[in-house]
Amino acid sequence: MDTGHSADNAVAKGAVRDQVRAARRRRPLAAAADFAGSVSRVALGWAPVRDAATVAAYVSVGSEPGTGLLLDALVAAGKRVIVPVVLPDLDLDWTLYSGRDDLASAVRGLLEPTGPRLGVDAVGGADVVLVPGLAASPSGERLGQGGGCYDRALARVPAGTPVAVVLYDDEVGVAVPTDPHDLPVGFALTGSGVVALSESPLQR
Repeated sequence: MDTGHSADNAVAKGAVRDQVRAARRRRPLAAAADFAGSVSRVALGWAPVRDAATVAAYVSVGSEPGTGLLLDALVAAGKRVIVPVVLPDLDLDWTLYSGRDDLASAVRGLLEPTGPRLGVDAVGGADVVLVPGLAASPSGERLGQGGGCYDRALARVPAGTPVAVVLYDDEVGVAVPTDPHDLPVGFALTGSGVVALSESPLQR
């Protein structure tokens, strides 16, 4: 293992994470609210979501691009929506999302449904997967929060399943440092539209 390269990558990733997080904190509340409505409309109009029976998504928290309206719109459209539950080892279990009233505070400042767990492999049965992130490169490298949760989860998603990271427009097309365990995504979902990223082994 090239420990020097790994250390340099960790520093580079940390720098980009700090930049994106700072920009998100500065984003006006009105702009964040506009995004939540726009991304919901964009997602429901995207063929992989429109045609899906089961959508794997997530409950946004803090300064993350808002998914609350999107989750409720998916349920209203008759979709089966599953969202993650973070396990002690930072792997992801999954449970059904039925509405905001079923959410409870969880570890790491997250909100999670309190219903029965579906197992870590449940994400593999989704027709489309929407994931969080901080940035995405033009070729689909995704910068996450650093816990590695989604790299494990995405390894369970069959090839051919569309996977999109939910981002603000200015977070798409960013140079993202990568490590061998980082898994790329095929699309970025923004308030302006769906951006197809370069073809990758995990372009779903």
